[in-house]
Amino acid sequence: MNAQEWRAVLGLGALYALRMIGMFMILPVFQPFAAGLPGGDRPWLVGLAMGIYGLTNALLQIPLGIASDRYGRKPVIYLGMAVFALGSVIAGAADSIGWILVGRALQGAGAVSSAVAALLADVTRESVRTTAMAILGAGMGLSFILALVTGPIVSGWIGVSGIFYLTAVLALLSLPVVFFGVPTPELPSVRAGGFRAVLTDGQLLRFDAGIFLLHGTMYALFLGAPLAIVQTLGLPAERHWQVYLPVLLLSIVPVFPLIRWAEGRGHAKAVFLAAIAVLSCALGLAALLHRSPGGLLGALLLFFVAFNYLEGALPSMISRRAPSAHKGAALGVYSSAQFLGAFAGGTVGGVALQHGGIPGVFAAAALLPLIWLGLALRVQIPQPVAPPLDAGARNG
Repeated sequence: MNAQEWRAVLGLGALYALRMIGMFMILPVFQPFAAGLPGGDRPWLVGLAMGIYGLTNALLQIPLGIASDRYGRKPVIYLGMAVFALGSVIAGAADSIGWILVGRALQGAGAVSSAVAALLADVTRESVRTTAMAILGAGMGLSFILALVTGPIVSGWIGVSGIFYLTAVLALLSLPVVFFGVPTPELPSVRAGGFRAVLTDGQLLRFDAGIFLLHGTMYALFLGAPLAIVQTLGLPAERHWQVYLPVLLLSIVPVFPLIRWAEGRGHAKAVFLAAIAVLSCALGLAALLHRSPGGLLGALLLFFVAFNYLEGALPSMISRRAPSAHKGAALGVYSSAQFLGAFAGGTVGGVALQHGGIPGVFAAAALLPLIWLGLALRVQIPQPVAPPLDAGARNG
């Protein structure tokens, strides 16, 4: 990658990290926190509060992606981050499950993922875009690991409400990073009919369905995993990092060698399908063995190896398949599916927890990758080409 591409990757990686570290911190501590609020004695409502962030995010990714095609990527990012920060403040001040719902909904309304991904695609050549997306994904993965490890610790210091306030501060700190650190491309040339093509492309829809089911699976997992760790390992929430740290660090080790091997040897589809199957197997094992310390830890390790691989591979695939003139719209649909999956996973997981307990959550989550596997059998993995860097990209 050249200097401009590195600026884009590092700047947008910092944006993602600052925006998402607080959101990820919430995952391992949200369930016990929300359950202790007035109205939190109904598990389905706790699941809704976790997942509603994904619903509002899903609803707004497409319009904001289209807006970024029309008005520019950066203005959409600034607006979205401000709304996200407002929602974080409201959630931090909440004294009932109802206000948590409002704050989480506003957090989701700051739906900038499609604009960020489109901005990265605008200022990188297709020949290096897979690498750029992988680096961005690695940064997200490190943020994910850091947040899940530190979330229980930080919540012990400042409480879950304090994490929401911290999330707002970090989101606002990302704005000068984008303004000064990321190149500003010219507005893309939008052609009529492209958005319809995005919605009717069968391969794009398979990727969209995949990210929907992947994030639905993860959100459902985090309704059951904290309870299983307490029940089986006897660890309170503030010590759950002792589980997440080794599991997540070990899980990320094989991911990049696996990506290089799969793409270099032409086995990308086989590894892709295998990773989806491993997700389901890991959750099935968790449902059966969650009362065994070794079984629970082994299932979590398997899950995160597969999850980290798929989380890195999917953005690369969608960026290569998406039409260049409507990349914001295409990535908007993809991001909408991602966050709608979070909503569905939280909601389904909450219902499963209420009616089936911990094994019910894991069993329900295990069904989602099986659905995905059926859809993915006909997926076509796009290969990168090497066009020159757009002359329209400029520093700013």
